[in-house]
Amino acid sequence: MNILGIIPARYGSTRFPAKALADIGGKSMIRRVYEQAKKSALLNDVVIATDHEAIMEEVATFDGKACMTSENHQSGTDRCYEALTLQNKDYDYVINIQGDEPFINPAQIDLLADLLDGQTQLGTLVKQIEDREELFNPNVVKAVFNIYNNAIYFSRATLPYNRNAKKEDWLQERKYFKHIGIYAYRSDILKQITNLSVSGLEQAESLEQLRWIENGYVIKVAETTYPSVGVDTPEDLEKLKNFY
Repeated sequence: MNILGIIPARYGSTRFPAKALADIGGKSMIRRVYEQAKKSALLNDVVIATDHEAIMEEVATFDGKACMTSENHQSGTDRCYEALTLQNKDYDYVINIQGDEPFINPAQIDLLADLLDGQTQLGTLVKQIEDREELFNPNVVKAVFNIYNNAIYFSRATLPYNRNAKKEDWLQERKYFKHIGIYAYRSDILKQITNLSVSGLEQAESLEQLRWIENGYVIKVAETTYPSVGVDTPEDLEKLKNFY
């Protein structure tokens, strides 16, 4: 399988403008994401898809690959599709690597890539929830999947609801999983899903993957044990700097 890793890097952000250029231990955030992605054993290539010349200039300083995409995309998925169309070779799959996770473990990328056999339409990762605060935090997206590791639903609510146990005992009663926001798309499926209209479930939960499920696409799930730490705000960045 020929797999292209794409790192969407939008310049504008309501909570943290230009965060892709934020300094982390002497390197920009986008550089750290790119260097981690390049360590993947299963990606054939990696490209940054941005909408701003400043990010293009930054990528040039470390000899990375980047392409300019529209500033009007509503999601990283849409940006990934445009970036795919700009490549001068064909790829069987695209993996969308979040541009705000500077310490993403390359093993996570390879775990997702292992799902891609030509039949898999879409793929993503989940991680078992071990903290009660995460379990009931609506900003932590929960994933429910079947015995074939196909996603059934994603929600900001705590699912499944365990009606036979007290909430403080839920983590002891059963396993709960949170969604890790890295996606794989078969190239033909990526084209199709970017042409779908926003769905009702997506509007309710503000989760684009529900649009795909609602339209009958199958999302294969793999479980990772590695933590995922993203940067949404300057405060998140300070915590990451301490981690670094």
